[in-house]
Amino acid sequence: MSVAVIDSGGHLVMECVLETKASTILEFIEGLRGRLYVTFEEGTWAAWLYDLLKPHVTKLLVCDPRKNALLKSGNKSDRIDARKLAALLRAGLLSPVYHGEAGVRTLKELARSYLTLTRDATRVMSRIKALYRSWAIPCAGQRVYSASYRKQWLEKLSEPGVRRRAEWLYLQLDQLLPLRRQARQALLAESRKHSANRCLQSIPSLGSIRAAILMAVIQTPHRFRTKRQLWAYSGLALETHSSGDYRLVAGQLRPSKKPATTGGLNTNHNHDLKYVFMSAAISSSVCPGPFREFYAGLLAKGARPSMARVTLARKIATVTLIPWKKGEQFEADKLKLQAA
Repeated sequence: MSVAVIDSGGHLVMECVLETKASTILEFIEGLRGRLYVTFEEGTWAAWLYDLLKPHVTKLLVCDPRKNALLKSGNKSDRIDARKLAALLRAGLLSPVYHGEAGVRTLKELARSYLTLTRDATRVMSRIKALYRSWAIPCAGQRVYSASYRKQWLEKLSEPGVRRRAEWLYLQLDQLLPLRRQARQALLAESRKHSANRCLQSIPSLGSIRAAILMAVIQTPHRFRTKRQLWAYSGLALETHSSGDYRLVAGQLRPSKKPATTGGLNTNHNHDLKYVFMSAAISSSVCPGPFREFYAGLLAKGARPSMARVTLARKIATVTLIPWKKGEQFEADKLKLQAA
């Protein structure tokens, strides 16, 4: 790894290349004097490097690489990037990525395994249906995946190469589904060890799997000071972009009456968390309960169904955050009917 060291005045003091080895990195850190402020980008080694360096430095910040626009401009190399990161850290222009809750690490890894296997199984199932559709064979429903109907489906493929390809996809699916069930059982067993599990499962439409994923991804609710920070992290915050906010009238600058604006949900977010809240909102909109009444109230006020579901997802995120912080269970009579 490339390392750049600058002093409080912004002058380059040292730069070097270190072997990615714990003893080598600690030996280098211990050789530096003064108060040390360290940063590096979130990546494959971020969790390991954070745990290694945290006890030995004054402040450690793992930054979000998607927000480091300065690193993309001009010449690029590890040496140049290290200098730019040091300058951005000194100026306070880096966006941190949360690290620090070691108590849920097992749950976090199990949730990653479950989500990865779920995506892999979904990808194989999509390929199976795409194979049949490419030969104009209708394949709606779930029977195309069933082992009891597999022989009938394979007989519809007359071309030998296509049929062999379908057989291999079925073999891949047969391996993934049992692994996914094992990962699900392990995830649920680990989630029951955490005190927040009962609190989250008391919220309608969350259920055991969504509650486990929330605990694994969020780790602690106290990392979000307000509900709006959780909305932004979950991809539920509204972003607006405007152009031509001012115009020149009689030599004076005045605000435009109707500036051109575009809006939408923020794109830089945690996709797993957005899936949890949006899927919970979709389930709540059709299942009896307090959230369905909230959703119906939005539709009665003239909201579009898509926007009503987003608003409901924000409400579920808010309802999740507040009781979790207090360690209380959900109470339907305390649900406020105004929009989130």
